Amino acid sequence: MLSLEIAGLLIIFMFVVLGSGVWIGLALLGTGWMAMELFTSRPVGPAMVTTIWGASSSWTLTALPMFIWMGEILFRTRLSQDLFRGLAPWMQSLPGRLLHTNVIGCTIFAAISGSSAATCATIGKMSIPELRKRGYPESMIVGSLAGSGTLGLLIPPSLIMIVYGVQTNTSIAQLFIAGVIPGLALAGMFMAWVIGWSLFNADKIPPADMKMTFFEKIYAARFLLPSVGLIVIVLGSIYAGFATATEAAAVGVAGALLVATLQGDMNLKVFKESLMGATRLSCMIAFILAGASFLTLAMGFTGLPRALAEWIDALDLGPGMLILMLTIFYSVLGCFLDGISMVVLTMAVVMPTIERAGFDLVWFGIFIVIVVEMAQITPPVGFNLFVLQGMTGHQITYIGWVAFPFFLLMCLMVTMLFFVPDIALWLPRNMM
Repeated sequence: MLSLEIAGLLIIFMFVVLGSGVWIGLALLGTGWMAMELFTSRPVGPAMVTTIWGASSSWTLTALPMFIWMGEILFRTRLSQDLFRGLAPWMQSLPGRLLHTNVIGCTIFAAISGSSAATCATIGKMSIPELRKRGYPESMIVGSLAGSGTLGLLIPPSLIMIVYGVQTNTSIAQLFIAGVIPGLALAGMFMAWVIGWSLFNADKIPPADMKMTFFEKIYAARFLLPSVGLIVIVLGSIYAGFATATEAAAVGVAGALLVATLQGDMNLKVFKESLMGATRLSCMIAFILAGASFLTLAMGFTGLPRALAEWIDALDLGPGMLILMLTIFYSVLGCFLDGISMVVLTMAVVMPTIERAGFDLVWFGIFIVIVVEMAQITPPVGFNLFVLQGMTGHQITYIGWVAFPFFLLMCLMVTMLFFVPDIALWLPRNMM
């Protein structure tokens, strides 16, 4: 059995390789090759080829590039502007007014995107210029967008949930439906924070810039129809049992192409850009998954997962302390790795311990997604921080600081999820 000291050397080797700028997929493959070559008698070549092929040919994974393509198409349409035009009239009477368009806009777009970075970039493209023009405080514009953008991972469809489901053989449909209540609850907590902050800083919120009757608001809401229609088609087909996640993703792409065409935004250039953007991101994720699968196999042959599980068992941690340790572990790991890499890197080691502790795998999937959300706004490698840095020109440290209240709200959500598991499990238990 591989000792934990040697495992530590492998981990250090992997982080040194990652820190040198080598692609994540290659770093994972290299670490797996080193582990098998030095500490096992299994031939490395055949094992690597077989594992990479198995990881790349999973039918479940076909949903991933389709959802990515759908998000890429919508990113290049007028959907974000339409969201603002449809939401703004309804936000004027709330404390914080148009700041809520960041939260609700991200919530809606998250339900048709699946990507945190795409959600943050798409809504930011719409809201930042409009809110700045009206004089809203910069800290709340950037902070609420950074926090709310993470909802792209939690509210289904979610790319992270697909990756987790493939890694752990958990139903992706159940994961999707389990993310609905936590996602909406977290969005409500974000809105509550905006309202609370605005009540104590009323002088910093500009006055309402439009007064509309109820029927005028209803008429303006027509701009939300494309977004709501896509949500109903994609998620409704999954929850009603008409389609698998992969089939619903294909329907979503068709719907996104239709929306872009009807809005007049679809042409050959946009089609090529969206397809190439989806191809690049999908290939990157597939390469990471292939490397992680081989590393998982290598770790299994060396005995690391069993050794680590036995070490954690020897600590005799209760469920609460185990979850606290994992929350801290993933928060720290998120300072150096993106969310998908975090999931694929750690599942092989973490899952034996989680199963032994008796946690529901669907519940744990939602927990993982929330702590990965937290990692999206932790410097220096929070993806949402990079997106907003490019859009606003602010330093990453500033963006991380103004997003810190939303990070704390996610910590509160993890606590609530631990003490009330039905927040995540009630819908899958009663609808699937």
